[in-house]
Amino acid sequence: MNPKRQSLRAALLLTLLSVVLALYCLRLMQMQVVDGEKIMAEIERGSTTEQVIKAARGEILDRNGRPLASNTIGRDVVINQAYMERGTTNQTILRLIGIMEEANEDWIDNLPITEQEPFAFKEGDVYEASIARLKDALGVAQYATVDDVMSHLIENYGLEDLSPLDARRVAGVRYEMDQRGFSASVPYTFATDIKIETIPKIKERSFEIPGVDVVESTIRQYVAGDVAPHLVGTTGPIYKPQWDEAEKVKNPDNSISAVIGEKTYQMNDQIGKSGAELAFEGYLKGTDGTRRITTNAAGDVIEVAEEHEPVPGNTVVTTIDSRLQKVAQDALESNIKMLQETKKPGRGQEAEAGAAVVVDVNTGELLAAATYPSYNLATYQRDYDQLAATEGEPLFNRALSAAYTPGSSFKPMVAAAALAEGVITPETMYNCTHIYGRFTNVGYSPQCEGYHGMLDVVTALRYSCNIFFYEAGYYLGIDKIDEYGALFGFGQPTGIELAENIGQVASPEVKAASPAYADDPAWRPGDVIQAAIGQQATTISPLQLANYTAAIANGGKRMKVTMLKSVKSYTLDETVYEHEPQVAQLIDEPEAIKIVQEGMVAASHIGTAAGTFANYPITVGSKTGTPERGDGLCNAVFIAYAPAEDPEIAVAVVVEKGWEGYQIAPVAREIFDAYFFTQGDAASGGSGYGTLAP
Repeated sequence: MNPKRQSLRAALLLTLLSVVLALYCLRLMQMQVVDGEKIMAEIERGSTTEQVIKAARGEILDRNGRPLASNTIGRDVVINQAYMERGTTNQTILRLIGIMEEANEDWIDNLPITEQEPFAFKEGDVYEASIARLKDALGVAQYATVDDVMSHLIENYGLEDLSPLDARRVAGVRYEMDQRGFSASVPYTFATDIKIETIPKIKERSFEIPGVDVVESTIRQYVAGDVAPHLVGTTGPIYKPQWDEAEKVKNPDNSISAVIGEKTYQMNDQIGKSGAELAFEGYLKGTDGTRRITTNAAGDVIEVAEEHEPVPGNTVVTTIDSRLQKVAQDALESNIKMLQETKKPGRGQEAEAGAAVVVDVNTGELLAAATYPSYNLATYQRDYDQLAATEGEPLFNRALSAAYTPGSSFKPMVAAAALAEGVITPETMYNCTHIYGRFTNVGYSPQCEGYHGMLDVVTALRYSCNIFFYEAGYYLGIDKIDEYGALFGFGQPTGIELAENIGQVASPEVKAASPAYADDPAWRPGDVIQAAIGQQATTISPLQLANYTAAIANGGKRMKVTMLKSVKSYTLDETVYEHEPQVAQLIDEPEAIKIVQEGMVAASHIGTAAGTFANYPITVGSKTGTPERGDGLCNAVFIAYAPAEDPEIAVAVVVEKGWEGYQIAPVAREIFDAYFFTQGDAASGGSGYGTLAP
């Protein structure tokens, strides 16, 4: 090639490059100097928002550090308004639903309208409140039909162009978005804990669904979700009524948060709904972090900066022993099924539900509280509709919230009251001839199950003689029965941090106010003797029964019951709270209580519970109960404590329609076996008090 031509080409190329570079520099100078303010103004016309980084919820442990509710890493599908194109919400939701259906995944849809045509409101008491909330949110009358509601949803969310089925599905998401406060600063969680193989199906179609992402989250994990579900409890969203009632605060980005208890929440937060999750919410909720997202006028994200790191919630250590809890649950279930399979009609075959509670007699710590039927926390959300409709109410916490007539388990309290008031002495004898004759002249002749002859208070407790306690109760009077009933915890809160039923003690006022006695509200002489044997209008929860038994066992100290042993920081290196036992009521009648203890030990060895405890290697104090239900059947009640010489734990068992208290005593024995003996040692009298088998 000609050297001159080659040099010319090189010169031209160099000149061209110089011109391009010069133009670039001029443009850069224009942007920075001439148009700098204009460009900055464009950026400023964009937006800067703060997003919350959710803090992990604190864990819930049993007394030995075993997890009851812990956290694991999950994968949530999140819709982030800050990254969405305007006007594409419905289209994005519909496409995302299609992807989820292809992957066989569920998504959050709490709209109380059936998913298939013809549309109808979901049925059941559990949906009544959510249907009312929906109508209120839409501004329609409470008598509005499902067609009225669907029409409002379609109009509100611009779903007119969709098929009825697609409109229903998108409306379910849009309504939930509104309930959770979806905005540029509050992303919406569309689905939780999706399968890992679903992630690429979402990612590869991200261009179709701008603003949708899969993010890691901490979700509740249950090593054994069937252990103590009623005690551990559940979490869920903050619904509008709770949000509306809470104090509001404005955040730096002008979004609104609610103050519930001592914590601050956004509307899309999870909060404790029941059990320990609710009771200890103040400890379990962490402190959220924040990140700042800056977008330009076109909506493009130009900066993401994390400002504050989230701080996980505290670790709650409960008083529950998860192994003892499992023993109590299994023993209760096995006993109820045994009664169903082996007993005659009217004699326990109808048994269907119950509870078993264990407390530490010296500290008031709740060690176990079993309810049957029950459920599994790990599948609670998925099974909720079925659980809510199941006969037997498995979601109901019978151990703490049921109200049962105590029957003859009330007699130890009456004995203690009669002894303390001098109505009887340890030597007082009454004659049991099977029929109580005091009211025969007015046609009222209540009976005892036996013919016991002359007997004192210890023997009366041993055989559960009605005649003895009719007479003792008659002379004691209803006012003293009520007074001592309150001292022993009847009709009184136990102190437990969870929701409970406090029950009541029979009285003229209680009877007059009770719907069960609407046809005969007047207090009659026969009512006091029925109250003395734990009938009439007295009701008590299994937890109260256990704590009452503990007060007898420890000599007269009714302890404040607790389920909270301690609270640790999430790193476990700091103690936030440590429980100290508290005496709720001192019953200063040691001699009277000592006589009652003697009668309860006699009941275990040669009385109503001898079939279960006569040859037991540990001395047990107990009392059976067979309270009438009013439907021709009887509940079964059993209370016990051990060891009698130096009590450690008290147990209360109730089985609905279980007929006789002695039929459920084996539940208490299995609990004692688990608590006092290592595996296989109970029959041989081995030791190992308070240590569960591994």
